[in-house]
Amino acid sequence: MRSIQRRFKIKSHENPYSSSFVNFKLAIEGQNFKKRTIRHWFVKLVENDDYDKKEKRAILRELEKPKPP
Repeated sequence: MRSIQRRFKIKSHENPYSSSFVNFKLAIEGQNFKKRTIRHWFVKLVENDDYDKKEKRAILRELEKPKPP
């Protein structure tokens, strides 16, 4: 099972000075997680100070876009 939480912890350990948002993006990059899963873990793992509340939907839409191989 590809756990976003596990990958997030690894990325946070590798990049201790990066924001939680950056580490979250690195954790989900290229993994093809479902939109619901990305949203769930985004709310749980990314600190509220790392993004503007008004831009949350736009950020999630961008994170959910499938990346070309």
